Amino acid sequence: MNELKKPIILVCNDDGIEGEGLHALAASMKKIGQVTVVAPADPHSGMSHAMTLGVPLRIKSYQKNNRFFGYTVSGTPVDCIKVALSHILNEKPDLIVSGINYGSNTATNTLYSGTVAAAREGAIQGITSLAFSLTTYDNADFTYAAKFARKLAKKVLQLGLPPDTILSVNIPNLPEKEIAGVVVTQQGSSRWEEDAIERNDMYGNPYYWLNGTLKLLDGSLNHDEYAVRQNYVAVTPLCCDMTNHTFLDTLNRWNLQT
Repeated sequence: MNELKKPIILVCNDDGIEGEGLHALAASMKKIGQVTVVAPADPHSGMSHAMTLGVPLRIKSYQKNNRFFGYTVSGTPVDCIKVALSHILNEKPDLIVSGINYGSNTATNTLYSGTVAAAREGAIQGITSLAFSLTTYDNADFTYAAKFARKLAKKVLQLGLPPDTILSVNIPNLPEKEIAGVVVTQQGSSRWEEDAIERNDMYGNPYYWLNGTLKLLDGSLNHDEYAVRQNYVAVTPLCCDMTNHTFLDTLNRWNLQT
């Protein structure tokens, strides 16, 4: 990257173009690079790596306070990355940052997350990518999260990441002085205990709301969900390769060709 040229940074999320975390992240990234925002027109939480097929996508410009802010795409976070790279940006970005998400994306949440998926799509396209999440849905304060995102982005732009690797960062919803520290973690085993709440519509027909609680199954700062519950920022390197490499030799010994 040319040292005299500001890095090109693509900003996306899954909470939609009006997400407060997206605006905080974009503002923070503008202090270090040339920023283009491309985000879903509407919230798309929990979409994981979904893509829109068989339905046309629409791109529209979006204004904030009567000034151009970015672009909306009538699809998923992954759609946004694909459309941005193919039809909006004139050149390949140096960095993709996704977020700042409402709610943590730790443990099994990582699999469901559209925020993480946007970064993962960036890695698939050969672009250094980061995902940021704030571990709350209420009374969110993105001040420290945006500051830390900028600090990490500068470090990653300087040092790079291995191929097929993103960093998923989960940040407690706390003032900077109350953050216990920053730890490098692995994806934990904590998972949802889920329930479907049944209700009836005006005609007496049942409908359902998915509900649940994330059950903590890890007890070490080496694991993402446990770390953020201890007020640490958890930085987790994730790969696109989902192969269970430790099982390959055993599976080969099954002699499946016979």
